[in-house]
Amino acid sequence: MPPARASDDPALRAALARGLDRPAGPDALALAAHLARAFGPATAALIHYGSQAQGSGTGPDSAWDFFVIVDDYTTAYRALAATRPRGFSASRAAFLNRLLPPNVLSVTAPDGGVSRLAKCCVLSLRDLDRACSPAPADHFVRARLFQQVQLVWARDQASRERVTAAVVSARARTFAWGRPFLPARFDAAAYVRALLEVSYAAEIRPEDDRRVDALMTSQGGTMVPIYDALLASLAACGRLAREGEGYRDPRPPGVVTRAFARAWFGWSTTRATLRWAKYVALYDDWLEYVVRKVERRSGVALDLTPRERRWPLLFLWPKALRYLGRRPRRAR
Repeated sequence: MPPARASDDPALRAALARGLDRPAGPDALALAAHLARAFGPATAALIHYGSQAQGSGTGPDSAWDFFVIVDDYTTAYRALAATRPRGFSASRAAFLNRLLPPNVLSVTAPDGGVSRLAKCCVLSLRDLDRACSPAPADHFVRARLFQQVQLVWARDQASRERVTAAVVSARARTFAWGRPFLPARFDAAAYVRALLEVSYAAEIRPEDDRRVDALMTSQGGTMVPIYDALLASLAACGRLAREGEGYRDPRPPGVVTRAFARAWFGWSTTRATLRWAKYVALYDDWLEYVVRKVERRSGVALDLTPRERRWPLLFLWPKALRYLGRRPRRAR
């Protein structure tokens, strides 16, 4: 299996690690340095991901997305609490992170009069390893790490190697979860598109189907070579058959396997949705962030009533469901 070979084959491992050492911009590097200080000595590494890392659909109010990888939640949140206003509970944040990892919270870094917003997904090294293993609790972490990401900061070489190994593992295992959704014949570009479509369908998101097209444009130069190497490895060990310039699965999954895969992703969607309750507790101005993101991705202005702003979890659902039902879909 390629996941096992990735640790034994230096060429495959290097291919699957592609982009991790890609130079980040000065804003991302400055934010990473700020986050490393804010989360204190427990910070092991910072992974930059999302639209700012990929150059896809950013706006003036776009946040910078980071995975903040730590040794221990309690120690990291105690350090962070010292930089935040009174009322932030390190013990509560650590409990929620252990209960349903990762936590997502915002950290604002002042930079010469300009405040930059980092959206932080906080994960322990142990939870990162599990999320990239053959048996993750859900799809949330690997849905982001199989894409174009940058390892912008690491505490030491050991931390860099462990985080790199986790990302390589997540990418090597894409065939296991993507296989039930692949077309009969595909090349690396079609493989990447299938992974993106499955991942976006596994969460309730403000973007419509055209977002996958934008991601293919912005990430294709990095992702297609990554997965071209993986598919070649799968073909070399007999998991795939070559067909012209592409591949086919000689033993495609049956109806039962596909049904189980859809059910598992349904469970993953449930876990992703449950995390929304944590945003209210942890993410500063979470409602404004969501509204801005919806408007940026869809071009649709959301006018909220005073009641919806005051009690969004009670009264915003009808408007949210109407918006999700009206999103444009790609013709198929």
